[in-house]
Amino acid sequence: MVSIRIEGLGVTLGRRAVLRDVTASFAPATLTGIVGPNGAGKSTLARAMLALVPTTGRVRVDDRDVATMPRAELARRIAYLPQGQTLHWPLSVERLVGLGRLPHLGPMSRVAEGDAAAIQRAMVRADVTALRDRIATELSGGERARVLLARSLAVEAPGLIADEPLASLDPGHQIDVMDLLRAEARGGALVIAVLHDLTMAARYCDRLLLVDRGTVVADGAPADVLAPANLRAVYGIDARIDLDGDWPSIVTLGRAR
Repeated sequence: MVSIRIEGLGVTLGRRAVLRDVTASFAPATLTGIVGPNGAGKSTLARAMLALVPTTGRVRVDDRDVATMPRAELARRIAYLPQGQTLHWPLSVERLVGLGRLPHLGPMSRVAEGDAAAIQRAMVRADVTALRDRIATELSGGERARVLLARSLAVEAPGLIADEPLASLDPGHQIDVMDLLRAEARGGALVIAVLHDLTMAARYCDRLLLVDRGTVVADGAPADVLAPANLRAVYGIDARIDLDGDWPSIVTLGRAR
């Protein structure tokens, strides 16, 4: 299992303060959604937890300073699915998914039987086994998104941070991905997903962080975070909110008046 704690986190990119004084902790067996409007700092928060951007404050993984952890060790602890990746090399899907095993391999090492089994498991879970022999650069956007998710799953890390994992996916595969992320959390993993779809966030996440202008403005259960006042203040919208039944939904009605 793995845990993350951030304290007084700040990120400045160029002359803009993207994150300011963010404090939060993330525990195993929990699917946490990070939501908020465009430019709020959601993706930067995800990257900061992995020491991929310069930060102030503290980020600790299993009570260790993330900035001092060897990169391969961190990658074995927390798999990362960044948003909007561009593929440049004409690798087969199976080989691309296999790159997820790199944190477990030493220099000049070859993929062992255990690695091959992990790759197969990841492709099954992401529903890309039928694409095994396809060239990844020739895939559609949705197919590519699922393959890159499989690459992250192939790490078999106890933690997963996924930045906009539903982008480019059709509704059916959006459901499949959210089912998968929830299953990962139910199995004991720490799972964090940056999401734009508030209905999906309400239906699947155990907890939400609502981020706006670089700060966390709400943190808690979806029913508490996705309150009408918060949606007006952060998104500037009025919405019909039904979070009481088996199928929570949020329908945007228009700009708040």
